[in-house]
Amino acid sequence: MAGRAQPSGPAGSGAPGLLPLLLLLLSAAAIIPRGDGQNLVTEDVTVVEGDVATISCRVKNSDDSVIQLLNPNRQTIYFRDFRPLKDSRFQLVNFSNSELRVSLTNVSVSDEGRYFCQLYTDPPQEIYTTITVLVPPRNLVIDIEKETAVEGEEIELNCTAMASRPATTIRWFKGNKELTGKSEVERWSDMYTVTSQLLLKVGREDDGVPVICLVDHPAVKDLQTQRYLEVMYKPQVRVSQNYPLQGLTREGEPLELTCTAFGKPQPTDMRWLRVDDEMPQHVVVSGSNLLISNLNKTDNGTYRCEASNAVGKSHADYMLFVYDTTATTEPAVHDSRAGEEGAIRSVDHAVVGGVVAVVVFAMLCLLIILGRYFARHKGTYFTHEAKGADDAADADTAIINAEGGQNNSEEKKEYFI
Repeated sequence: MAGRAQPSGPAGSGAPGLLPLLLLLLSAAAIIPRGDGQNLVTEDVTVVEGDVATISCRVKNSDDSVIQLLNPNRQTIYFRDFRPLKDSRFQLVNFSNSELRVSLTNVSVSDEGRYFCQLYTDPPQEIYTTITVLVPPRNLVIDIEKETAVEGEEIELNCTAMASRPATTIRWFKGNKELTGKSEVERWSDMYTVTSQLLLKVGREDDGVPVICLVDHPAVKDLQTQRYLEVMYKPQVRVSQNYPLQGLTREGEPLELTCTAFGKPQPTDMRWLRVDDEMPQHVVVSGSNLLISNLNKTDNGTYRCEASNAVGKSHADYMLFVYDTTATTEPAVHDSRAGEEGAIRSVDHAVVGGVVAVVVFAMLCLLIILGRYFARHKGTYFTHEAKGADDAADADTAIINAEGGQNNSEEKKEYFI
């Protein structure tokens, strides 16, 4: 049969004698029935657009039958080791009696489909392999609603992955924490465009943190883009005591306080004031510092440092209590130093006093209960001298009428002197 014919020249020689035979094979390929392919082996191929796909038609038990490869339009790509198709992207990799292996370079989406391996036996056999072309996203872009946000605001970010095949999966991260977005898929011809929306409420801790859009797609690894958040927030204010470093704020001694404030943008306005009264005239304020050179009782009160920027205003308070010069211990309730140390000491003293009071009260209650118990269980004694005396006319008769009389002389008796 025609399928048994051998080419008379090398591949690509264009020998005139082969042309009629090739035309016959091309027409016959369209009418050869598909067999069960029991003697042919091939595999499906998945390839990224632009890469190389390799198609292999193998014969398990070769009998020198002719092997050929056809494209999805059932045009012969290779007949044995000869290529009648003019597409030079197909190149012969290996040819033998048991295998025909062909490579396809610079694969495009149009190359996707079924390719047929045919073996000219009696009856003819056919099996197909499917080429699947993957297309990675061409662009990955993050659009942010506001370049600069204010703490507490909710902003919208959109990440778009364009022209991929199949559709892309988009994941969001803020730093190392994964977030959940909402995706929409649009199909254009054989390509997919995916847009994912993320709503994010920002705080001051998010300033400078990257928001990452990461793509999951079989055609590409580690494809991502990111935007750094810029968050504005009102100042954080703190008051620290420079002098005295330790101990009490005593009458006649100096006091120096420093106010520090951080915000975005950096605070431009900072001032000191006295909350419960006017600022004493002898208080010196120099920028962020407050100095009282000679403390006295009239300086007692709350001193506040306020700082502001374009976002808002914040403050920190310092409670001052001036002690006598003779004071040697630090009363817990009136600790004038900033921070939590005085409050902790005050709580410790209160706890100790409460425990002592409870113990004393419990001991008093125990003594009262024990006293009542012993009083109610005191011993009671009964005598028999008076039994029958109520009915006697005189003392002698009463003794004679006593219970038991002389017959009970051996019983226990009580004598009174």
